[in-house]
Amino acid sequence: MKVVVIQGPNLNMLGVREQGIYGQMKLEDIHAQMKAFAQQQGLEIEFFQSNLEGEIVDRIQECVGDADGIIINPAAYTHTSVAIRDAIAAVQIPTIEVHLSNIYAREEFRQKSYIAPVCAGQISGMGPFGYHLAMVGITQILNELKMMKEAQQKAQQQG
Repeated sequence: MKVVVIQGPNLNMLGVREQGIYGQMKLEDIHAQMKAFAQQQGLEIEFFQSNLEGEIVDRIQECVGDADGIIINPAAYTHTSVAIRDAIAAVQIPTIEVHLSNIYAREEFRQKSYIAPVCAGQISGMGPFGYHLAMVGITQILNELKMMKEAQQKAQQQG
């Protein structure tokens, strides 16, 4: 099973930008922790970061037939991008939205997510640990889907 992690604008600046909000951990360090967890779970993992909305939409679309799950931090596009929302809805791949900060405790314009309604879940405000929680969540979702598919195949063989 393969998980694609998609990171939105300015996340390449983690560890440098607004450390009081986003912390000191760099994106590469978060990805290293996620990769270690994926290896323990027998998952393939791939990382993608872009500051450009269209590139993020393209990467989501490229997941069709290539990925079983998506973890996305759309960053500022969370609050503005119907295009990213529509791409996630279109691919029908289990997706978990992650935010380092608690978007509901921030400015009013950050408290609305266009992305959350088309995701399996959202993790907000847990800092870098939120990515670990997303890995646990997507692993559980993918295992449940795999078990359901195997049960359906078994029922078809018997019936």
